[in-house]
Amino acid sequence: MIDNLPPCPKCSCEYTYEMNALVVCPACGHEWVPAEGAADSGAPAERVVRDAVGNVLHDGDSVVVVKALKVKGSPSGIKAGTKVRNIRLVDGVDGHDIDCKVDGFGAMQLKSSVVKKG
Repeated sequence: MIDNLPPCPKCSCEYTYEMNALVVCPACGHEWVPAEGAADSGAPAERVVRDAVGNVLHDGDSVVVVKALKVKGSPSGIKAGTKVRNIRLVDGVDGHDIDCKVDGFGAMQLKSSVVKKG
């Protein structure tokens, strides 16, 4: 048995125990992977952007819009099924984390929750 298990990150209880690959707190029931705590203390973690179905997105991917979107200043919006190529992931405003060019509309930012990898 390992005696140097980390304390619980939620309630700071020191009586944690291992259960398979997880560390469990008996006081509050919180479960976590012990490697997560080590990653938080060092270098900044890389931001992971996921699409509407949970696929991880990367710069240069192609995505498909999954629902119709209204575009300010345009009589018609972006239709569901519109393919967008060569996306770029950015830290946008209000959750708009994809920078791209949509055919017929030009450069704009989209939310990752309205696209799927394709």
